[in-house]
Amino acid sequence: MSTETPTPSSSPLTAAPPAPYADPAPLGLAGFALTTLVLSFVNANIIKEGGAILVVLGLASFYGGLAQFIAGVLEWRRGNTFGLMAFCSYGAFWLSYWWIITHVSAATGDVHQAVGLYLIGWTIITAYLTLAAMRTNLAVLAVLALLTITFLLLAIGSFQNGTPSPDAMTKVGGWFGIVTAAAAFYASAAVVVNAQHKRTVLPLPTLPGS
Repeated sequence: MSTETPTPSSSPLTAAPPAPYADPAPLGLAGFALTTLVLSFVNANIIKEGGAILVVLGLASFYGGLAQFIAGVLEWRRGNTFGLMAFCSYGAFWLSYWWIITHVSAATGDVHQAVGLYLIGWTIITAYLTLAAMRTNLAVLAVLALLTITFLLLAIGSFQNGTPSPDAMTKVGGWFGIVTAAAAFYASAAVVVNAQHKRTVLPLPTLPGS
């Protein structure tokens, strides 16, 4: 009978190393990108609001809203404060947007002014997230910088509702939203494609000092 003590590597009691958590960022970015893209096509008046708003609300509640919020919670588990704040915030934004649009017909008074204030609040949140994104990569920084401009333009358009040209700023905001969505799609694709190929296929350059 052998008296040799088994080494830690051969012991059946040695715990296997924990599997790394999957990166939830591509999910959050894709949910944000697709919902923003469809809504921005409506805001830019490329497609008429009509039935398109039903598609926007479906995306806002499930993909841009629920899926993105879950991505934020998973970023919390990874210890990523920035990802938690960004994805949970914009997931909640889309859920709140879904609720507002489905209830706006029951509202009275100058709803457009309240919506304008709502969008100004999101402009502020996005502006300081843009500052934080300077320590991430250029794609995420571009998404948030463009989104800040988009929110500001949409807020101005909402405040101007009822003036001789009520839709001008909203249309411009819609075009900025389309570019924002394109940047978010790229950031999402880069993370998931690079992870799957285990090499840099789509570059995500960082800023100096990041």
